[in-house]
Amino acid sequence: MFDTETTALLRAVLDEVCESVSHREIGARTHVASKILEAATRGEVSVDDLKQVGRDALSRAPTMWR
Repeated sequence: MFDTETTALLRAVLDEVCESVSHREIGARTHVASKILEAATRGEVSVDDLKQVGRDALSRAPTMWR
């Protein structure tokens, strides 16, 4: 779906946005990842835009995910 460079960018954004989220909190990380992927699929590939999408997704995640 995405080239190697874009995939690496998406992973880096996810890791940065979720740096304070435990790797065990798979639900929260999955929620953020899906929102980042949705944005990238719509053509949003700016690092700043993707980080904002990820931060927004994390802040809106149900509290049991944080």
